[in-house]
Amino acid sequence: MRRSWMRWLVGLACLVLAACDVTPTGAPSSPSTSSVSNSARWSPEEAARAFREVVTTVEPVAERECRRRTNDVNCDFRIIVDRDPRAPANAYQSLADNGRPEITFTIGLIAEVRNADELAFVLAHEASHHIEGHLQRQSENAAAGAVIFQGLATLTGASASDVEAASDLGAFVGARSYSKEFELEADALGTVIAYRAGYNPLRGAEFFNRIPDPGNRFLGSHPPNAERIEIVRRTYDRIAS
Repeated sequence: MRRSWMRWLVGLACLVLAACDVTPTGAPSSPSTSSVSNSARWSPEEAARAFREVVTTVEPVAERECRRRTNDVNCDFRIIVDRDPRAPANAYQSLADNGRPEITFTIGLIAEVRNADELAFVLAHEASHHIEGHLQRQSENAAAGAVIFQGLATLTGASASDVEAASDLGAFVGARSYSKEFELEADALGTVIAYRAGYNPLRGAEFFNRIPDPGNRFLGSHPPNAERIEIVRRTYDRIAS
């Protein structure tokens, strides 16, 4: 009975998100070699020097954009390097307990980029998540999803454990419901920030050509790479013309 009820709820989630064309959830395909940048990898010293220069140049621009576009928001970005060699290549935005925005780069990501434009674009993208208020909006979406699914489970007479499971599922669906749009918003604003900091966001977005393409998967957290590159191109054409 529980399995049937949960299957119904998952089906409802599919309808809510209008994303029933589900791509098989195997490993994402790798980009073709023709789309991969031929630039050589940096040495550790070159990567560290470029990272310092990018942070020094981009952070003030991101801070200005943050203050211009928001009210009563902490715009003093703190840039952190996760030096764990086992951590995968990644960058993410978070908030400290005092509300200060933090952007963390793993050393794996710093080593993975090929030029300063890519570093600048990633930093600008992560700063844009904070400026656009994505963490707060994601939290609100998760809370709303949890309430809705919990209420539906209660109305159907589900057990306490099933109601709890529904709440967890609703939070997951709610958090993911606009995550792709958030990424595209951050790509667009990140293009503006990188450009105003003196970097080439078109060259920076070439980073997408070297990472696995998530495709357009149901409840996926990121949009297809081609869609992200197109957003960068359109934004660049608008601000550079």
